[in-house]
Amino acid sequence: MSLHIGIVACSAEGAALCYRTICSEGTQWFGPHGHPEVTMHTPSLAEYVECLERNDWQGVCELMLASANKLASVGADFLICPDNTIHQALPLIASRSPLPWLHIAEVVAAEAAARGCRRVGLTGTRWLVDSDTYPEKLAERGIGYVRPSDAERDEINRIIMEELVNGVFTPQAIAVFQRVIGGMKQAGCDGVVLGCTEIPLIISDANSPLPTFDSTRLLAKAALRRAAQA
Repeated sequence: MSLHIGIVACSAEGAALCYRTICSEGTQWFGPHGHPEVTMHTPSLAEYVECLERNDWQGVCELMLASANKLASVGADFLICPDNTIHQALPLIASRSPLPWLHIAEVVAAEAAARGCRRVGLTGTRWLVDSDTYPEKLAERGIGYVRPSDAERDEINRIIMEELVNGVFTPQAIAVFQRVIGGMKQAGCDGVVLGCTEIPLIISDANSPLPTFDSTRLLAKAALRRAAQA
């Protein structure tokens, strides 16, 4: 028996990558074709974006809790959210959540520490990069960080929200990320956090100037380890 994973999804591309990773890599724990039971729920992405654009974090909380309650009702044992941005709301709902959560930034920070990183670059939506979601978890591990410049944050946010979440992947977007990550390398970073679950669809160790921390796949693997401990 394994634990039932509940996925509180937000944007489709990142959630799909997380789901596929759980199913494809479950064989390492559960044998050929094996993976835990998985259930995913998501409201319309537009509902989340409307809340984010008006800085309505209570609205984000309610959307996340609605998914959490539905997943609990169908038997999920714990929850993951393959969306870095809305993790800002997670501390606000912890006491009301019907199930425990794995925290994506905690998972990434643990991996960065395990690899011996001292300073990492942060990439993601402007909402995520402006927040303390990653700085707090990295600081707990004694890891420093570098944020993109304001102009870089705006361009990365545009690429994520206008292109990546819609399944649009271009060489120009890759070049933007490579330039930003190259600057982080020059600033002394020894790794970069792909802090939007869609970024791994265009950036990886194969084309990044720095070693990457793929938040999507790291969260999926952490969920598999948790499910296998049943």
